[in-house]
This record gives sequence, structure tokens and C-alpha cells, in this order.
Amino acid sequence: MTNPQGPPPDDPSIWAKPQSPGGPQPTARTDQPGPTPPVAGHPVAPAGSPPPPAADYPAQPFPKDPTTPVKSRPRLFRDPLSIVLILVSVMALAVAGLVGAEFYARHIAESKVAQAVECEVQDKATASFGVLPPVLWQHLTGHYTNISVQTAGNQIRDAKHMKVAIEIRDVDLAHHTSSSKGTIGSLDATITWPTAGIKESVQDAIPLLGSFVASTVATHPDSGTIELRGFLDSIIVKPQVTDNSLSLQVLSLKALGTALPKESIQVSLDAFVSRLTNDYPLGIHADSVDVTTDGVTAHFSTHSASIPAGRANPCFANL
Repeated sequence: MTNPQGPPPDDPSIWAKPQSPGGPQPTARTDQPGPTPPVAGHPVAPAGSPPPPAADYPAQPFPKDPTTPVKSRPRLFRDPLSIVLILVSVMALAVAGLVGAEFYARHIAESKVAQAVECEVQDKATASFGVLPPVLWQHLTGHYTNISVQTAGNQIRDAKHMKVAIEIRDVDLAHHTSSSKGTIGSLDATITWPTAGIKESVQDAIPLLGSFVASTVATHPDSGTIELRGFLDSIIVKPQVTDNSLSLQVLSLKALGTALPKESIQVSLDAFVSRLTNDYPLGIHADSVDVTTDGVTAHFSTHSASIPAGRANPCFANL
């Protein structure tokens, strides 16, 4: 029988130590933590050295309430389509503003020109500016390229049913003086006078006899004459231009088939035409006159004319 292995017989064995009556005492448990074992790869500070300084880490924010909405940067200026829409809107507003300003400036300018013409001809008138350049630009530069004016056709001063169409070009208001508001490059006016207007005008121009000699009017374009027939037979007159002025020259006057002196009628017609045309402003003068089947057509014009100041001609005071 083999003996169990153990310490040699001459060496005292723990099994040979005296035991307490209650048996072996349990090993006492210590509450002190032992030294932390070194971590591989990290240097171990020698005993008695001061503790390493604390790392300067940024403070961590406290977690937000998950129910709080998170504010994000607006994506308005990060979206190319939004930027394009904004630019288009701004451009549309700018264009609308310019169009509105152009219509307003055009209305004011046309009203001022129409009022000046109405004052001169004593009839209603409408004025219009050319499409290009814009009236705003013309106002800024003081140079107006083309203006058209039409009268209503009721009368021109004492001439009944007379109508005028005016074309004005190259108006310069930038270079004005104390006696002039500027210059007009050219002005062309076409006057139409129908036979009905001639009859009424002659009846008013010839005292007492007018209604007797001008009950009907006939034109003769071939001879360039106008025949006025009435109770006392007829008057034949010839419109013509004399010394840049329009005149009605009496060729014959007959009453009951007998020729009468023309001078009495001629004086009345000369006074009528003088009131009609001789004091036109801007140096406007007659160039030509033609007799048509419907009446009389005359052309008036002026070039490089000086626009009178308001005190010289009240009709131009508001220009």
C-alpha cells in the first residue's frame, strides 16, 4: 500500500500544527483596495510622484429634452430654385414700376402738349408721343423726338369744322433761356376744311349778306376755286398762299345775274382769314393750299422755331 505524497517526514507539516478547538479560522477580508495592476503599454509612475494633471477636455453639453424641436438653418438661400424665383420676382416688380412710371409720364406730357394746342386753335386736341424712345428717357434728356397732335375738327378759331393734324420733331427743352423754353426742329401741320365748314364760316364772316350768298358750296379742283351759291346768285373765290399767309381771293360776285364790285366782300374775307392764320405762334406759315372735291387742304410748317416763354405766350406756360 502506497503512502500519500507529502512533505518529508523530518519536515514539520501544516497538518501537524495544533488547531484551535473551533477549527481553522477563516481568512480575514480586507476592505482596502489593492494597487491597480499596471496596464500593458502604459508607463507606471514611480511611487511618491504627484498625480498626473487632469486632461483639459471640453465640457460636454447636457442632453436636450427629446421633445424640444431642433432649430435648423433656413434652406431658403441654399435652394437654387428659391434664389431664381426671388430674382425673377424682383425683376418683375422693377419692370412693373418702370412701366407704370412710363405710362404716368406719357400721360402728363401728352396732356401738356394737348393743352397748348387747344389754347391756340380753340378746339379739343389729343397728343401722342412715339413709342421709342420712352418718354421717361426723353424727359431726363430734355430731347423729344416726335409728337403727333390731332384736333377734334369742330373749329380752328373762327373757321368752322376745320381740323389740323400736326407732326412735331426734335423738340429740345434742355437748352432754354429766359426768353425761350427751347426749340422745335420742325413742325408740319395739315389743315382740312370741308365744304360745310366753308359755308358756315363765310356766312359768319360776311355781315348781313352771308346767308344770302352762301347757302350751298361747290368746289372745282381743276380751277382751284370754290363757288358759293345763294339767293343773290353766287360768289367765286380762289384759296391761295400770299406772303406765307392763306387768303381767299374773290374772283367774281354776282347778284341776280349782274356783276357787282368785289371789294366789299373781299374786305370781309380778308379780315376773316387774318384772324384765322396770321398770328400763329412759332413762326408757323402757310406753304400750299389745294382745292379738293370735299373742300380745302392746306399745309403749314415751321423749322428751328423758338418756343416762347410763358409770359410771352400764355398757351405755352405749362410746357
